[in-house]
Amino acid sequence: MAGTDGADGPPPFDEPFTGDDVEQRVYGTILQTREPTAASAIADAADCDPKTARKYLEWFDDLGIVTRHDGRPVTYERNDSYFEWRRINQLAAEYTVEELQARVRELTTRIDEYEATYDARSPAAVDAVAAAEERPIDDVYEDLADWATAREERERYERARQQHAGAQRDRTSG
Repeated sequence: MAGTDGADGPPPFDEPFTGDDVEQRVYGTILQTREPTAASAIADAADCDPKTARKYLEWFDDLGIVTRHDGRPVTYERNDSYFEWRRINQLAAEYTVEELQARVRELTTRIDEYEATYDARSPAAVDAVAAAEERPIDDVYEDLADWATAREERERYERARQQHAGAQRDRTSG
């Protein structure tokens, strides 16, 4: 592709962290890791020395970003709970309680519409093949994915709303 090789263009897809410092490369690698992975494999992917990768992985473990699994070899994996917590904190800081409540209401309306359309309480309860008798299968799968995402997003916004509201109560009662 023309224009993507220069210094102004993005790094090649197979080397997404070129130019980042080692910490960012290790962090980026752990974000892409889906299962417990040895520090040496993370070092290879981050293009750094295994000792350096271990140093950052131990630090990330202390911060809760990764989970360390003892064994031979020691492995590390991304701590999804940390990233969920971080996202909820970001939402609580970014939006007012009223904005969070409005978003929860919007998502609840969307979820209610899917429940009515598919006569089910959750996307997992829908037989997609049977539902495809009424509409194209691709539309059914798209709806089910959007429905599942809306449920997850509503949970995050609700938790952020509760956190934000709790912080407001603490400030006014303290």
